[in-house]
Amino acid sequence: MRLPSNRQCATEGDGKKMDQAPPFRNPFVHVLKFTPLEKAKIALMTVTLFPVRLLIAAFMMLLAWPFAFLATVGRSETSVEPQCLWRRLVDITLKIIMRVMWFAGGFHWVTVKGRRAMPAEAPILTLAPHSSYFDAIPVTMTMASIVMKAESKDIPLWGTLIKFIRPVFVSRSDQDSRKKTVEEIKRRAHSGGEWPQIMIFPEGTCTNRSCLITFKPGAFIPAVPVQPVVIRYPNKLDSITWTWQGPGFLPIYTPSEEEKNNPALFAINVRRVMAKALGVPITDYSFEDCQLAMADGQLRLPVDTCLLEFAKLVRRLGLKPCNTEKVLQDYGNKARKLEGQKLDLDDFAQFLDVPVSEMLRDIFALFDEHEDNCMDIREYVIALSVICRPAKALETMKLAFKMFEAEEDGAITEMELAVILKTALGVTHLSVSRLFTAIDPEDTGKITFDRLRCFAEQQPDFAETFLYTENAGLHSGSSHANGICPDFSPKDLGGVKKLN
Repeated sequence: MRLPSNRQCATEGDGKKMDQAPPFRNPFVHVLKFTPLEKAKIALMTVTLFPVRLLIAAFMMLLAWPFAFLATVGRSETSVEPQCLWRRLVDITLKIIMRVMWFAGGFHWVTVKGRRAMPAEAPILTLAPHSSYFDAIPVTMTMASIVMKAESKDIPLWGTLIKFIRPVFVSRSDQDSRKKTVEEIKRRAHSGGEWPQIMIFPEGTCTNRSCLITFKPGAFIPAVPVQPVVIRYPNKLDSITWTWQGPGFLPIYTPSEEEKNNPALFAINVRRVMAKALGVPITDYSFEDCQLAMADGQLRLPVDTCLLEFAKLVRRLGLKPCNTEKVLQDYGNKARKLEGQKLDLDDFAQFLDVPVSEMLRDIFALFDEHEDNCMDIREYVIALSVICRPAKALETMKLAFKMFEAEEDGAITEMELAVILKTALGVTHLSVSRLFTAIDPEDTGKITFDRLRCFAEQQPDFAETFLYTENAGLHSGSSHANGICPDFSPKDLGGVKKLN
């Protein structure tokens, strides 16, 4: 398996080239390094300035509550009341109170560029990049509606403030909640400006603002004009504390007929406009990739894994199955019958029942270990199992044993175990001698899946104990600096990274 780590230009979901090369910095990682002087300042401010700021911010929240409560009494969730004079005054008062609260929190100067569109012109505001809870500042500046968990409205004090901006609530307990949310957004977006604008963060998660990750299509399904809003934090030390440049309202983006019929294309093109305004690259990585890296299990992906690139290609080609268990078992049965027979690109396409395409060539190239235009399909099935069920390491191992084991005794050799684990971890080189010896103390030269499973039950941290200590440079992604996602940024930006 090999991973090209330096590309001249990548392509997006619509087949067009990106304006900029994809970033090499993991967008889900943010590490702050403080000098001794800065640490001393933080310690001093924590016991002096911070309590004062916290007290003022809490007072402003309490001061805002009666105004929000007054404006929400008797309000209907299905219709909008006329914006009479007193409601406008309440709206202005709350904006002032919120601005004082943010000022007390350290956001002293806020610069707004561009003109905010009217709800009738652009019913939806798309904000990016999303990096912090402080991105709520544009919400309090505009009092636009947002999409929130339904449980939020029941939080004392906070729930009343939330209900004032008429959010679209999503219920985790309702299986049809996502569908209802989309329908509610469409209903408000097509109201002709009667409802307040809906502010949506299309990335769907927080990043470090080094790039724009894949936009989710929810904001673009209504097929109405949107106004892109970009957020910048220009302070030198990115602690998001002292200054904030504020939102920049870009020109309204009106979708074409093709974009109206294709929300994914609409999202891609809006993202390109916003990335150009921010001067940052775009990448097809999404939060699902971070979830893959963070998944709990006995085999955690190391920082130097190739599987994130594989996961991205699988997602873009639509090869991630809906009925995961059945498809993986079918692939496993077909791969076992091939008994390690190498496949070329056409055979690979026939195995997956898809046409040959450039993206399929990219996936094939990942498994073309020796660059001889052939691959072992068993490795593809193992890698697919990892990205489809990252927390079920033993299930992946069971599937792998099924494809590799000998018919007479259902066992595999040390070399075969190395191939399985190397593919499951997505690493360049892997020695499994210590692990294999620990599982096979009788030195039979073979192990079965039952032996591995019993060993894993007795040694739940076997990967950390026997793999990461034996292989220099192999570091688990389980320990990470910011509690969000381990850093999977390529260390070597040139050449080709191989698994062989």
